[in-house]
Amino acid sequence: MKCYELIIDGKKMPTAATENVYDKATGEVFAQISTAGEKEVKMAVDAAQEAFETVKLAPYQRYEIIMKAAHNVMQRQHEFAEILSKEAGKPINDAMGEIARAYQTLILSAEEAKRLTGEMVPIQGAPGCEKRVAYTKRMPLGVVCAITPFNFPVNLACHKIGPAIAAGDTVIYKPASATPLTAYLLCEAFADAGLPDGFLNLIMGRGSLVGDLLVKDERIKMISFTGSVPVGKSLQKAAGFRRVALELGSNSANIVHDDIAYVKKVAQLCAKYAFVNAGQVCISCQRVYVQKNIYDEFCKAAVEYAAGLKIGNPLATNTDIGPMIAEKEAVRIESWINEAVSAGAELLVGGKRKGAFFMPTILTGTNSKMKVICKETFAPVFSIMPYDNIEDAIAAVNDSNYGLQAGVFTSSLAVAHLCAEKIETGGVIINDGSTFRMDNMPYGGVKDSGIGREGPEYAVRELTEEKLVVFNFS
Repeated sequence: MKCYELIIDGKKMPTAATENVYDKATGEVFAQISTAGEKEVKMAVDAAQEAFETVKLAPYQRYEIIMKAAHNVMQRQHEFAEILSKEAGKPINDAMGEIARAYQTLILSAEEAKRLTGEMVPIQGAPGCEKRVAYTKRMPLGVVCAITPFNFPVNLACHKIGPAIAAGDTVIYKPASATPLTAYLLCEAFADAGLPDGFLNLIMGRGSLVGDLLVKDERIKMISFTGSVPVGKSLQKAAGFRRVALELGSNSANIVHDDIAYVKKVAQLCAKYAFVNAGQVCISCQRVYVQKNIYDEFCKAAVEYAAGLKIGNPLATNTDIGPMIAEKEAVRIESWINEAVSAGAELLVGGKRKGAFFMPTILTGTNSKMKVICKETFAPVFSIMPYDNIEDAIAAVNDSNYGLQAGVFTSSLAVAHLCAEKIETGGVIINDGSTFRMDNMPYGGVKDSGIGREGPEYAVRELTEEKLVVFNFS
C-alpha cells in the first residue's frame, strides 16, 4: 500500500506517524499518509520563509510556472479524478469536471501574475504638491497558509495556491484529512513545473493539531481557510492582526417567482443543484421559496427529478450521487430529517440511508427553527416552502446567520433588481441557482459565511500589500 509523504522544501518526507485514507464508497483502506507534528510544521514554515527571503521570481516566471502546473494537472486528469473519486466519494464525471475547473483556475491565476499593478495617486491635485508624483505597488505578504476542505479538494486548493504564487507569496498547504492524496498530486504538478523548493510545502494531519500549530506561527502572514464556522472563527481569533480569508459555508436560498415560463425546468435545476456532490457544496440549493400558485407544480417536478437519480459506485460513469464523506455525516442528516418530520415537516421523497449513502431528499412544511433550514445541511437534502409576495420571500431568505449566495428566478426586472438590492448575501444570481459559480467571479459571503473573496483576481488583492511611493521633485 502506497504511503504519501509530506513535502517540505521540495523533499518528500516520511514520518513515523501515519493515517489511513479510506475509499468513501467501500470503506476500505486504499492508501496511507505521513502526518506532521510540531517538528515538521516548523520545518515547513522555515522553508517557506527562507524561500520567500532568498528566491525572487519575476512576475513572468511565476506566470510560466503556474501555467506549466496547470498543464501538468490536465495531463494527469484521469489519475487525479480517479483518486479524487475514491478519497472524496465524488462521481467520476464530476471529478473529471473538477480537474478541468482546477486547470482553468490555475490559468486565471497565472494571468494575474502578469497583471500585478498599483495605481497613480493624483497627489498633484493637492495644494503644494505640484512637483510630487505618487503611485502604489502591490507587494507580496510573505508566507501564507492554505487550509482546504474535502468537497472540492483540487479546485479550491488551486483557488488558494495559484493566486498566492502569482502574488509572489510562499505557501504552507494543509488539505482536509479526508482528501489528502490529490493534494500530494497537486504539489507534484507544481514541482514538475519548476516551482523552486520551499515555495509550496505540504503538511498533512489532523486540523486540531496541525492547524493549531500553523496559526500560532507568527511568520505566517495570512491564513486562507475554507470550512466550518466554529473553526473559521477560532482561526480568526488566533490570527490577531494577521490577515484571514474565510469561506465558511451557507444554507443557500433560492426564490422562484410565479412569472417564470418554465416551472418544471427550474424545479429540475434546483434539484440538480441540491444533489450535486451529495449536497456537499457550500452554495448547494438548500432552501427554495416558491410562489404559492406554482408551488404544487414545482414540487411535483422536483420529486420526479430526484426519483430518477442513480446512487452508487462513484467510479461508474452512470452514477449521479456517491456516498457522503463519512457515515457519521449521513447519520447526522438522517437525525436532522427525522427531527424535522417529528416537528411537522413532510417528506416528499428520500430520507433513507444505507451506510454513507443517502437518498436524495426533499422536504416541505419546514420552518426557520428546524436544523434542515437554519443550519448548513451539507447533504443531498433541500426544502421547498411557499410564499405569498416577494417581500415575504426576501425576508425568509435573510432570516439566517449565513449569507453566501442566493438564486432568484423571475422574468421581472423590477423583482430581480429588488432581490439584488435587498438579499443579504455575497452574491445574487438571477435566473440561475445559488450554486452557480465561475472561477473568475468574486466569491465570498457576509454574516457567518465568511470574510474576503476568492477568484484569482480578487484573491491576489488580499494576498498582497499596497505600498505607497511618493517622489518629491522640488
